[in-house]
Amino acid sequence: MNSEFLGLDILNGYQFTNQQLDTIMNTAAQYEKRVKQGEVIRDLEGMVVASLFFEPSTRTRLSFESAINRTGAKCISMADAKASSQSKGETLQDTISTIDGYVDVIVMRHPEKGSANVAADIAVHPVINGGDGAGQHPTQALLDIYTMRKEKGHIGGQTITFLGDLKYGRTVHSLGYFMQQLENKMIFCSPEELKMPDDITNELRARGADITETTDVAAALAASDFVYVTRVQRERFPDQESYDRCKGSYIVNKELIGRAKKGITILHPLPRVDEISTEIDSYEGAAYFRQAHNGMYLRMALLGLVTGRV
Repeated sequence: MNSEFLGLDILNGYQFTNQQLDTIMNTAAQYEKRVKQGEVIRDLEGMVVASLFFEPSTRTRLSFESAINRTGAKCISMADAKASSQSKGETLQDTISTIDGYVDVIVMRHPEKGSANVAADIAVHPVINGGDGAGQHPTQALLDIYTMRKEKGHIGGQTITFLGDLKYGRTVHSLGYFMQQLENKMIFCSPEELKMPDDITNELRARGADITETTDVAAALAASDFVYVTRVQRERFPDQESYDRCKGSYIVNKELIGRAKKGITILHPLPRVDEISTEIDSYEGAAYFRQAHNGMYLRMALLGLVTGRV
């Protein structure tokens, strides 16, 4: 049992030491091996995990629920905010106080930035942030690191371009802190309207991050080992006009990859709209579906660690 993770809330992209990251990655690798060998895993047998999604999700919700089932726990879930008592006016605080009495772990996605911290302050049991509005998405960032390590054989000392919607893209908000921690150079490439928030960029630089900001996608990809593509998120924009100005700003296609650094790996948290052409799917370095599959193993690791069962 790894006691340093027991009862730990997973809330943001800057809460782990490098040693803890290694533990998480190695635990995920062990779970991947066990699943692929066909082992029936019962590490969390007797436990109950709440899967609370107040905002739509496919990969995060289903990979978490698969992880819950594959580790031997039972899952209670809510996949629609309209089906909860919040639609009747109940506060998030009261919802969490109630559900905390039913379960051993709470996994939550919520549209309000900071909501995961609110839940963690109230709950006795561990809270895992599955995305809080335009804030953080730490489990996505962790599975991204796991994917990068698998794709290249190691992680650290490389260059990654974050491309697209960096203003509202909570996945890149979390991943940026990990990239700084692992001494990866970062290139932020976006339309001016969707640039990485200044508070995040300034904090990363204060921590010693090597960051370049540009609008030149071809030059960025020519210098990068990874490109992390994000969609322009219609649901985060204040109005349709603002969204229309930004959609389709950058499209990754064969022509662009042909000018990129040889062997560049393409990542995307999904879902995609039109920012990666389907003609790229057959490219060897197109890792986004492998990335999605890795989410289950990484989330199995987190569940095992925060419950103290591994």
